[in-house]
Order: sequence, then structure tokens, then C-alpha cells
Amino acid sequence: MSATPNYITREGAEQLQHELTRLRREERPVIVLEVSDAAAQGDRSENAEYIYGKKKLREIDRRLGFLLSRLERVEIVTPSEPVHGKAAFGHWVTVQDEEGKCSSYRLVGEDEISLPRGDISWKSPLARAVIGKQKGATVTVLRPSGPVDLELIEVSLNKPSP
Repeated sequence: MSATPNYITREGAEQLQHELTRLRREERPVIVLEVSDAAAQGDRSENAEYIYGKKKLREIDRRLGFLLSRLERVEIVTPSEPVHGKAAFGHWVTVQDEEGKCSSYRLVGEDEISLPRGDISWKSPLARAVIGKQKGATVTVLRPSGPVDLELIEVSLNKPSP
């Protein structure tokens, strides 16, 4: 196991803890009961409910192990107001591409990524390009389709209005 800290916002850590609790207290007990009932039916080698239940139980246990290992290394980062307009972990950044299209993203931990919400990993190419840069800076982001120049339009603690 890597000793690298798992940087995350308080909200992200709470989501991981909530999922862990839900799996332990709600989902796993139901599956254990289903597997037990299926096992009581006799021949397990041809019992689809038993086989599927055991598979589901392994998946839940694997996810529980993953969540526990991530939570062991959690380092909660509380974002503060941008200092001198510089982007940092937890900040919302708005960038403008060469065609004038603006996009906003929040720089969060790896376990919090959600493109529909605009949450991207602080390790992503875009985040690495803007972290430490001030509003007004131009950065180059390497994409699979080629590099793109972006201007850092806004840095904020709050989600920008559309």
C-alpha cells in the first residue's frame, strides 16, 4: 500500500464514509442473508442465486477494502480564499479556450471526480496546469488531440454562475 496521502475535501471524505457505512450496514447484510437462504436450498454448484450472491458479496467486500484503504490515508484539505488570485486545491477555476468558450471546474481529490458536477482531480493535466497560477495567466494543457492554450479567467471558492 502506498503511503501517499489521499487529499480530499471534507465533503468528499463524508461521501466515502457514507458509502462505507451504507455498504456495511445495509447492502452487505442483505446479501449475506440471501446467500445463506440460497445455500440452504441444497446443491450450491448449480444454484444461481447462491453463485450470484457470493459474487455480489465479493464485489461488496472488495469495495469495502478499497474504501477502508482510501480512508486510512485521507488528508482533508479545507480550501481557503484564493491568495493573490492563485488557483489551489478545492478552488473553482474558469478557463477560456482559444475559441472563447468558457468552462468551470473544481479541483478536488481523486475520489471526488464528477464531470457532471465539474469536479476534476487535482492531478489532472488541466488542474496541474492551473494550480499556483493567477487569474489572467495563460496555460498550455496537453490533450490527446494536441495542446490547447487556456486563459485562467476566474479563481474562486464558490461555483461560478452559468
